[in-house]
Amino acid sequence: MPTNHIIVLDNRPEGEPTASNFKLVTAETPELIDGQVLVKHHYLSLDPYMRGRMNAGKNYAQPQPLNEVMIGGTVGEVVESKHPKFSVGQTVQCMGGWQEYGVINASLPGALKHVNSEKIAISHFLGAVGMPGVTAWYGLNNIIQAKAGKTVTVSAASGAVGSAYGALAKARGCRVVGIAGGKAKCDYVVQTLGFDACIDYKEHKDYISLSKALKEACPDGIDGHFENVGGMVLDAVMLRANDFSRIAVCGMIAGYNGEPLPMANPTLILKSRMTIEGFIVSEHMEVWPAALAELTDLVATGKLNPRETIAQGLAAAPEAFIGLLKGQNFGKQLVKLI
Repeated sequence: MPTNHIIVLDNRPEGEPTASNFKLVTAETPELIDGQVLVKHHYLSLDPYMRGRMNAGKNYAQPQPLNEVMIGGTVGEVVESKHPKFSVGQTVQCMGGWQEYGVINASLPGALKHVNSEKIAISHFLGAVGMPGVTAWYGLNNIIQAKAGKTVTVSAASGAVGSAYGALAKARGCRVVGIAGGKAKCDYVVQTLGFDACIDYKEHKDYISLSKALKEACPDGIDGHFENVGGMVLDAVMLRANDFSRIAVCGMIAGYNGEPLPMANPTLILKSRMTIEGFIVSEHMEVWPAALAELTDLVATGKLNPRETIAQGLAAAPEAFIGLLKGQNFGKQLVKLI
């Protein structure tokens, strides 16, 4: 069995995480028992939700245990199998974690699944055709309930979730306006992803200024919004939200390091009769087949051109993750492990 390299959570961050919160260790891979599969991971997904898991406090999931492999989605190749449904050489997806090899109990429902890499690159199964894409699909369809002719917005528009959201909303005939950080990201959102407009939040010092820019980009107001950031961005959107608007809350990355995120005008929820709903996509597995089918088609036909930022090698994962939390990535953040 191969020697494995693993990144564990060594200690919990206080405020912003640092590379010293992680530790790279070497371990021997145990022999397989019946029902297990050994996967060599090709790509590791880095996602904002991991920051919340690093804390010991209350969250929607259990905290990441100390001195254990960091949680994370992976795609890779079966290199040994003691399960009848998986054979050597197959491409698979799992929650393999921050490590080069993973021993997966394939008998557990959903623990390991085949992916078809004939139409799309395997890395996309961690982004547009994976959890981020399904997150966008659920928020747009089940919470925002997007309809043709309506105006919808999304923060972190150039990221893995935001880019999928834009393609899905355009397919439904919506006017789609993104919010992103920096001219390069906004240009990509409009010119490559096909959004109708994109606002650079870095050009605005407060939510009032950002809201004025939203008014120009959304002359008919905002009917639905997908929130990944919180703080100033959400305050600006709420000022432009129409009566009976709907807001899907997926993330609040502006507050992931413990910063308070007070809402500037909470009375707008009542005055505009808004629906604001937070969700965790793993609690809605019933929508995944339909969502993945549509997302696969969008990527395969070129209607969604997801961008990726790829760090090289497992040792690069901590710094890449810290950069993700600061918005330094462009599109989906991955680590290439081979």
